[in-house]
Amino acid sequence: MMKRMLAFCLLGAAFAAGATPARADRDAVHFFSDIRVDPGATVRDAVCFFCNVNIEGEVQRDTVVFFGNVHIAGRANHDVVNFFGEVSANTNAEIGNDLVSFFGLINLGENVSVGKDMVAMFGFVNAPDSVSVGHDRVAMPAIVLFLPIALLGLVVILIVREYRAWRRRQFLSAHNFPPRM
Repeated sequence: MMKRMLAFCLLGAAFAAGATPARADRDAVHFFSDIRVDPGATVRDAVCFFCNVNIEGEVQRDTVVFFGNVHIAGRANHDVVNFFGEVSANTNAEIGNDLVSFFGLINLGENVSVGKDMVAMFGFVNAPDSVSVGHDRVAMPAIVLFLPIALLGLVVILIVREYRAWRRRQFLSAHNFPPRM
């Protein structure tokens, strides 16, 4: 039993020693601190949680931001995805593939190019006619989501109100109120 345990431990140690370490030396992943890609600088991926990304240089792959803003003055070669924030691009900025924004604002300058699709789910798009989008433009305003939720809430409030009024009438009639003359 002890030899078998020793063999498993040695085998595990050999696998651990032979494992290739992860390489993320050109990626920028930040929590609560902004990412800035200076002019002439290159970053492979930019991922940011609760912070902003300012691209004046180049991001080779994806830019993903949760609860922050993305500002593009240079080039984002692949996808730009933002959740609950604003995506803004200066004049002549380039986005290689898709631009996706959930619950936020897309604000683009003149002659901005988006390689494939531009999607704004439950947000707004402010883009001049000179913006070039390779495939589809999809914009679904927040009212599409919030209007059915508001109507459902109104129906629930009305049902609860009518039920309480009915129970109140039942209670009062059971206790002979108002007194009859």
